Amino acid sequence: MTTRVAVVGATGKMGRLISRLVEEADGYELVASLDSSSELSEMLGADVAVDVTMPGVTERVVEFAVENGIRVLVGTSGWSQDRIDALARQVDGRDNTGVVIIPNFSVGSVLGSAFAALASKFFDSIEIVETHHASKVDSPSGTAVRTAELIGAARGERGPVAAPHTDQRARGQQVSSIPVHSLRLEGVSARQDVHLGGAGETLTITHTTISADAYERGILLALDAARTVTGVTVGLDQLIDLGLDRGLAGSAGAE
Repeated sequence: MTTRVAVVGATGKMGRLISRLVEEADGYELVASLDSSSELSEMLGADVAVDVTMPGVTERVVEFAVENGIRVLVGTSGWSQDRIDALARQVDGRDNTGVVIIPNFSVGSVLGSAFAALASKFFDSIEIVETHHASKVDSPSGTAVRTAELIGAARGERGPVAAPHTDQRARGQQVSSIPVHSLRLEGVSARQDVHLGGAGETLTITHTTISADAYERGILLALDAARTVTGVTVGLDQLIDLGLDRGLAGSAGAE
């Protein structure tokens, strides 16, 4: 059975990449390509809508799709936990639709965040530095927010990290108690460094995106999941077996 796909934000870099992958992959048909001048009704008739728009637009796109029984794959930043919770209430009980939200389509990035979450149980000083191209309009990145949330959940009863002087603006934005610092530079695609400090040692977990090729495998995994999703699924880590839950459960005594 062929899955009909509408790409919203089709003229952007990610939109063009996803459109190409849809056209090349077996089992998919690109039925609509929407840009900023398009009406959202142009996605009607699609089985899955892929949203790669802007933080100020994405919520309206997703709401329209859900209300019209179209499953959604979201690759746009800006989805806070409060917005995700509200969306989950909107799709609750709807068997004909659902939403997959992917802060980062790179498998390597997902692994880096998972490794950071596992390591966070053994360090009390943790900070994140995320670097993106100068034209990225939002900060902190969705990937950094997701990483911080995973770390916060992994620490459990150990509680907040040690982050002194967070009242100073230069100390970054706190997410799940973790200071997150955003750099926007020419000549950069994407990079995230999670710095962990303990008595007499530091550990840095770094992921660097060199080209858009890094996103292709994750996009195809997410598209496959979006075909049948119900409810709201957040993160590529929910679509691949990282063994993260087993690892956290197995080391619970360290908390």
